[in-house]
Amino acid sequence: MRPILRELLGVEMMTVPAVVAHGGAGPGPDRQQNVEMAIKVAAEILKSGGSAIEAAVEACVVLEDDPVFNAGTGGVFRNDGSVSLDASIQTSDGKIGFVIGMEETPNPIRVAKDLLDEEINGLAGIGARIWADQRGHIKAPVEGRPPHGGEGDTVGVIARDSNGLLACATSTGGTSHRPAGRVGDVPLPGSGFWANQKASIAATGVGEAITTALLSYRVHDRFTSSSSDLLSSMQWGISELIEAGVSVGLIGLGPEGEGTGFSNTDMPWAAWSG
Repeated sequence: MRPILRELLGVEMMTVPAVVAHGGAGPGPDRQQNVEMAIKVAAEILKSGGSAIEAAVEACVVLEDDPVFNAGTGGVFRNDGSVSLDASIQTSDGKIGFVIGMEETPNPIRVAKDLLDEEINGLAGIGARIWADQRGHIKAPVEGRPPHGGEGDTVGVIARDSNGLLACATSTGGTSHRPAGRVGDVPLPGSGFWANQKASIAATGVGEAITTALLSYRVHDRFTSSSSDLLSSMQWGISELIEAGVSVGLIGLGPEGEGTGFSNTDMPWAAWSG
C-alpha cells in the first residue's frame, strides 16, 4: 500500500527500508565491493531504526573516505592543481542542502546535511568553509590525485527509512582537465539529484550533459506522471535526453520496493531492502 494511500485511509504501517548507491559512471578501477561496503553501513543504520538522512549521509561518507572514488578524499585535480569538492542532499519532505567548491573538506556531505534545517540551503567556496568551521566540521587538506584514466565520477546514495522518508546524498570532486571554479551537476537540484515523497533520482557522469537535460528531475517526472516504472524511466532519460556516446548513469528509489540503477557505461551500483 503506497504511503499516500495509507495516510488517506489512516492506516499506520511501517515502510520497508531500502538503500541504493552508485560509485560513478565511466571506466575505472574495480569498485563494486567498495559500493557494497557503503550499502552495508546504510543497511545497518536502517535496520536499527535510523533515519534515511543518517543512512544516506554515513554511506556517502564511506565513499568520500575511499580514495578510489572521485569524491572527498579521492577528489581529482583541476587544471590549476586545486581540489574542489561539491555535495548535496535532498529529502522527500522538501529540504535541500548543497555546497559548491569547498577545499580542505574531506566530507562535504556532512556540511550539506547541516544546511537542511537552515534558512539558507546552499553555500559556496570560502563562505562555505567559514560556515563549516563555525559548526566544527573537520578541516583538513585533501591531497587530491590525477584521474585513474577515463574514470567514473561522483558518488550517490538514496535511502528510505521505516517512516517512508527518502533522502538522496551525492558528492563529487568534479572533473579533471577543467578550470578551477567549474560546477557540475552534483550540487544543482533537478540536475544531479531530485527527491519528493513519490521517488528520488540521482545522476552521475558528464555533468554538463546532465545539467543541460535537467536529467534527474525529468526522469523523476517521467516515473511519477506516467505508467513507466523506475527502470524504464531511467532508460528513457538516458536514451532520449543524453546524446549517444556521453557517459551517464542513474540510480532511483521509490516509496516502496527496491532501488535500481541504469547506465550507458560502467557504473558500479548496489541495493538493499529490508
